[in-house]
Amino acid sequence: MHDETYPHFGGLLQRDIEWLRACGVPMGAIIRPEPIRLAHGFKAHDGRFEIDANGPVWFAFIEPEDIVFWEPRSGALATMNGRAFALGERLIDTASTYSFGHCLKIYSNPLDWLRDGRDGCVVLNWRFAFDRLRYCPRIAIAECLLSVYDRHMQPVLPETFVLRKLQETAS
Repeated sequence: MHDETYPHFGGLLQRDIEWLRACGVPMGAIIRPEPIRLAHGFKAHDGRFEIDANGPVWFAFIEPEDIVFWEPRSGALATMNGRAFALGERLIDTASTYSFGHCLKIYSNPLDWLRDGRDGCVVLNWRFAFDRLRYCPRIAIAECLLSVYDRHMQPVLPETFVLRKLQETAS
């Protein structure tokens, strides 16, 4: 992503970097794989981010098919296009995530994810968990997410109706 493509996004300010570092976030996680950006705006009712220069400051993370926004004060998460499944979702399909017996780590919030150097993901939309995570060989999940994970790690089946055969009446 280039700044001229998204003119409403800015780089982190020194105070943001200092806050992240004071929270235990390593510098590498602040700048890689893409630097964290800043945006002003609001989360709309549909979960999408609406840019507004008068809105609060959100951290912006570039994902392969979307941009994910996090407002640290409230903990709110939003997306630009509604396509992102998770922060860090590119690791789900990366073979090195599981090499040498390692697991895909699933965190409950972006700060924990950042503290661990963006090694894993933060699920944004649990409705798609089964489809996105079912082929992962190993998953390590934050304890507080275990019940949510168990509830969503089953296939979603369509509502089913039974068609009864019409009996022919003899005349």
